[in-house]
Amino acid sequence: MPLSLCSNNSTCTIKKIGGGSSVRQHLNSLGFNTGTNVRVVSSLDGNLIVQVKDSRIALDRSMANKIMV
Repeated sequence: MPLSLCSNNSTCTIKKIGGGSSVRQHLNSLGFNTGTNVRVVSSLDGNLIVQVKDSRIALDRSMANKIMV
């Protein structure tokens, strides 16, 4: 399922990252790698604030839909 459907305070493991090569490279540079745990800090209408490793990152719905957990 896409990351945008995860509930608040849930921890998910990234299974796949979709989108074009530039999108995948950008997410990879932010720490979104296959097998990485991601915790949803806050969710509002599919827009997320997530914690990846030691960083908190805001994602809009379209970007969160490209990350499968």
